[in-house]
Amino acid sequence: MALFGTDGVRGLANGSLTAELALTLAQATAVVLGQGRIAEARKAAGKRLTAVVARDPRISGQFLSAAVEAGLASSGVDVLDAGTLPTPATAFLIDDIDADFGVMISASHNPAPDNGIKIFARGGVKLPDVVEQRIEEAMTGPKLQPTGGAVGRVTRFSDAEDRYVIHLLASLPHRLDGLHVVVDCAHGAASGVSPETFRNAGAKVTVIGADPDGLNINDGVGSTHLDKLAAEVVRTGADLGIAHDGDADRCLAVDADGRIIDGDQIMAILAVSMKERGVLRDDTLVATVMSNLGLHRAMAERGIRVETTAVGDRYVLERMNEGSFSLGGEQSGHVIMSRFATTGDGVLTGLHLAAEMARTGRTLADLASVMTVFPQSLVNVRGVERSRATDADVVAAVRVAETALGDSGRVLLRPSGTEPMVRVMVEAASQADAQRIADELADIVRG
Repeated sequence: MALFGTDGVRGLANGSLTAELALTLAQATAVVLGQGRIAEARKAAGKRLTAVVARDPRISGQFLSAAVEAGLASSGVDVLDAGTLPTPATAFLIDDIDADFGVMISASHNPAPDNGIKIFARGGVKLPDVVEQRIEEAMTGPKLQPTGGAVGRVTRFSDAEDRYVIHLLASLPHRLDGLHVVVDCAHGAASGVSPETFRNAGAKVTVIGADPDGLNINDGVGSTHLDKLAAEVVRTGADLGIAHDGDADRCLAVDADGRIIDGDQIMAILAVSMKERGVLRDDTLVATVMSNLGLHRAMAERGIRVETTAVGDRYVLERMNEGSFSLGGEQSGHVIMSRFATTGDGVLTGLHLAAEMARTGRTLADLASVMTVFPQSLVNVRGVERSRATDADVVAAVRVAETALGDSGRVLLRPSGTEPMVRVMVEAASQADAQRIADELADIVRG
């Protein structure tokens, strides 16, 4: 089984993801990413390569980051330890200081016992599959083992957070003065930086989920648990709430009445704003096949084209890079603004969403009304072969359902990429219709 998944290497910390694995992975990364024209030129000039390493607050991140830094330094790479920071901050810093690559220790929205290792190349960009494969192969090959003064140094990246905050504030088209924002940091990597940045941008800030103890990350708070955020927004009379996940590469929101504003709605708001301001490249938004039909309709009504990719922010990024597009993302809240970030950035997204409220003087509910969300039902059919999605009887049943729905909905069958399972997603004019058709199709998939 491949070591790398859709977003780096992930597993149970000290179970499948051990210190030994982290060290070996770091050594292999130094071998593979230490190649190339720029890296070779630096080494020829007698300079060591440089890498940025950061982590989220999980307790296991301490030993895993130590192992990664040991593997890099033992390979002759100078390490700048940025401490606890969001994943997008790590990506930004790699580019900002012209580091050769970087590593983020995080399992994102997963519970505290899990952890992960995400590797970024020069410029703070995610690695393509072929490079991940080369790193995995290099784990069993010879390592770089310099001695004496040629080994790497590990030093504290003392102004890492300040650089990131300054960058975020400089990106804003409008200050947030007069807005009251509740920020839920998921007891994660944004617990320090997100409230600080919103305050510096002029907002009144109420904070929840910002007391990480290494074990409570994502525990009943954050973008996967929005009930506490919604209650706090209503209780305090705030204008909106912003929710991050553990490594803050996601952003979901709630309006003043506590209603959830998902990633599709956030993208719709930002796309319309960016088009109005002339900064939406080619009037195009990149989204995945899971994005709601309502997003497609709303964008078409406003002259915005939607490019569709497979599920996963890496595929959104690939298409954005191919077309030099400026906005893309996922329903889950991974929103990528390529002018300011090389990956999904939950703090950046939340700031720009609030800035649009401040710029227009409109409520979040009013802005979100740009799209009508079609009711959606998702049924995971487990224990079936992934190829079942393309069997003749299943394809025929999908066609019948699509004909019945007409323009009022759609059907999507998506095989899981990691287990024997087919996901059945149906959108319809009513939740009852969506659930009924999804259940019927799921029964057919089960055979």
